[in-house]
Amino acid sequence: MDAATTITAGIVVLTVITIETGGAFMLRVVGGKQPANALQTSFFRAGHAHAGVLVILGLVTLLLTSAADVADPWKWIGPLGVLVAAIVMPAGFFLSVLGSDPQRPGRLVALVYTGAAILAVGLATTGISLVVTGANA
Repeated sequence: MDAATTITAGIVVLTVITIETGGAFMLRVVGGKQPANALQTSFFRAGHAHAGVLVILGLVTLLLTSAADVADPWKWIGPLGVLVAAIVMPAGFFLSVLGSDPQRPGRLVALVYTGAAILAVGLATTGISLVVTGANA
């Protein structure tokens, strides 16, 4: 791995600490120590789960494109798309249900859909760049 990939991977691994903190928050919500209605609880769960899964997926795509020696800029576009989605999607889940007792998600739920689109582009770019690199090897 080159220096930029190694540094990026290190930063991403460190972000897992924030996801761990979110897990502690989720335990308070589920345990009834943090007030939340059913909508908030389900959206908080979804946000927490998406953050964890997408960060790991982002690391995997970063490592795959590095190991396959995918050419620049494709080596970065796909993994960074996945990692951006790991921020945007969970933010949509959490921010769209802020408030004392929301009955439905707010406008920021659009971030979930935006993150999904970014994720799709990142994964497609990663997959195609890996196939092309493999075919050219």
